[in-house]
Amino acid sequence: MLMDNVPAHISAAALYTGVLILMGIVLQFRVIGLRRAKKIGIGDGKDPELARAIRVHANFAENVPFALAGMVMLALIGAPASVIHGVGILTVFGRALHAVGLTSSAGSSVGRVGGMMMTFSALIITALALIVRAIW
Repeated sequence: MLMDNVPAHISAAALYTGVLILMGIVLQFRVIGLRRAKKIGIGDGKDPELARAIRVHANFAENVPFALAGMVMLALIGAPASVIHGVGILTVFGRALHAVGLTSSAGSSVGRVGGMMMTFSALIITALALIVRAIW
């Protein structure tokens, strides 16, 4: 296997980076598909479905780079793979839950709120782990 000689913490960061990149592509394709179907080249054309799809993708793009940077930094400073898996799983499930929740409803929903709570938790845990590892 290609990752046989790679430490577990590096493999963990690589796993969640790959998964989140693919999730981002899926969200982009959804926006592209709606634009084509509705013949809206730019903006949302005041179409609520397209507006939500754009917002789902934008929210993903606003949060995931911080999560990925954090996971890579954790890997680079030698944090245990279990920590990276923990924040990676929270991030992936949080982003998926948020995407489903916001796609289903423009208002507050269990998916939207739960997804953001999971994402914020992952980001806060990552930030604190980085700070602690840097100081001690």
